[in-house]
Amino acid sequence: MSDNAALHAMIDTGPASGPVIVLLHGRGSDERDLFPLGRMLHPDATTVSVRAPFDAAPWGYGPGFAWYRFLGGTVPESDSFETGQKALSSFLTDLPAKLGRTNPPLILGGFSQGGTSSLAYMMRNPERVAGVLVFSGFLADHPSVAVTTERVGATPIFWGHGTADPAIPFAAAEEGWRQLGGVNAVLESHTYRGMTHTISEEELRDAATWLHGVLEAEKQNSAP
Repeated sequence: MSDNAALHAMIDTGPASGPVIVLLHGRGSDERDLFPLGRMLHPDATTVSVRAPFDAAPWGYGPGFAWYRFLGGTVPESDSFETGQKALSSFLTDLPAKLGRTNPPLILGGFSQGGTSSLAYMMRNPERVAGVLVFSGFLADHPSVAVTTERVGATPIFWGHGTADPAIPFAAAEEGWRQLGGVNAVLESHTYRGMTHTISEEELRDAATWLHGVLEAEKQNSAP
């Protein structure tokens, strides 16, 4: 684990009327990777791009950082997965005070390991976020995120995946969609033909459209 107990993040502060978008990078990368995406998803976003807690190099993931050690398939190593989730939970609990905001609409999302970790956080902490973005991730095979109606709740989920992904096979996304559909999750799934392990411009446009709908619904639900 990196020397700092608290997670490090880059923050681009937008208008108070805009959403807070927290982005989690994939394994072997760092907080700079997804940082530009926040304003692409919403022009008034406050973007918070977070560095994962583990050094990636000891696990052979490259020079950056990781959210957990990957065992294969859709299985994370349990101890590191728990540590990553607890670090993320602590960070998100403290975030509104750090930003000087009270209960801002919080959108959590990420790519690959970051997408998997975002989805896991939502299921471990029902109703804590307004929506979740999963870019080329998977549903972790871990007891704390076993799919139940109570864990999934009514939180909107955007999940996009490429059919030519060599890192996380498209079949993993299909299985995650199947399980979430089984408990009537508010899931918007997108298949991108020929896309590899990346985020395409088309996917970003789809995610931005989804986010607009989520925020409009949030605004209507909070109106007196």
